[in-house]
Amino acid sequence: MEVRIGRSVSRGMIPLLALHAFSEYYRSNSKPPVTAALIAANTLIYLRPSFLHSLLPSIDQVWFNPHLILRHKDLKRFLLSPFYHIGEPHLVYNMLSLLWKGIQLETSMGSFEFASMVASLLALSQGITLMLSKSLLLFFDYERPYYREYAVGFSGVLFAMKVVLNSRSDEYTSVHGVIVPSRYAAWAELILIQMFVPGASFLGHLGGILAGILYMKLRGNYFGSDPLSVLMRSVGSALNWPVRFLGGLFRSRRGRITGRGTVGGGGNRRRRVNSGDNGGFWRCQACTYDNSGYLSVCEMCATTRDGSGLASMQWDRDLDGLPLDELRRRRIDRFTGRR
Repeated sequence: MEVRIGRSVSRGMIPLLALHAFSEYYRSNSKPPVTAALIAANTLIYLRPSFLHSLLPSIDQVWFNPHLILRHKDLKRFLLSPFYHIGEPHLVYNMLSLLWKGIQLETSMGSFEFASMVASLLALSQGITLMLSKSLLLFFDYERPYYREYAVGFSGVLFAMKVVLNSRSDEYTSVHGVIVPSRYAAWAELILIQMFVPGASFLGHLGGILAGILYMKLRGNYFGSDPLSVLMRSVGSALNWPVRFLGGLFRSRRGRITGRGTVGGGGNRRRRVNSGDNGGFWRCQACTYDNSGYLSVCEMCATTRDGSGLASMQWDRDLDGLPLDELRRRRIDRFTGRR
């Protein structure tokens, strides 16, 4: 049975994938959104509906090819090739695997950390595969088998997710009918796929396994934090360091103003306030205003320098009982010389 969906013809496997995904989500209590979004994205890219056809690059433009990526610095091939599949069985097998692994991991980790993990595993698996192919070219002259090999598909990320999922498991699992310890399931699947599916990308799958191992090592070294989150925090901290440094530099040079005097950063001024010479300053005991050393009466409140003069007593007696606003106005008038 053939069903036309968008610009592609489905032989019935994609509707079965949709039915199976709906069934699993209906039974699941958490309904993980990131897993659903990844499955939808991969499926839509494969089907290429009319509203996306002009926006999506063709598969010929995104094949993962180490030679083309390194020669042309082609990030499009590096980042988009995992989301393309060469056929319906390829897509459905990978999406069913993603559905099973994604529900378990996203439910236990949370959607944000799961999305961060998937992004980390994608970048790590693609990067390790690129380095492996380049190393085989340099040391063993494997140019055609690996360095110029074309590959697409989400399998590398799925192998990495399998490593993460089974990293701490002491149980046994079945890999295509072979019972193996769960922590070695990815290695067993790598060998079996190469035996029965010769066209599968060996380096792509191996890069995924090594990416999963590296991810768990990084996660352990950072006390359980996601490596991508740690990287983002480190980059943010590095970018903010010059701002914090300059801010601290200007704060240390700027005095803190409070009341009528300067507190902090004014050592010479403070020594002059406390000095007794006529060229310095003295602080009024009544209003704390700093007066010139040449004056014996406070310019602000008319209190004598020793705080017990008749001028202060007369000033306080004249202002006794006045409203606060009137008191402030008279003090300002006295300070500015107005009467």
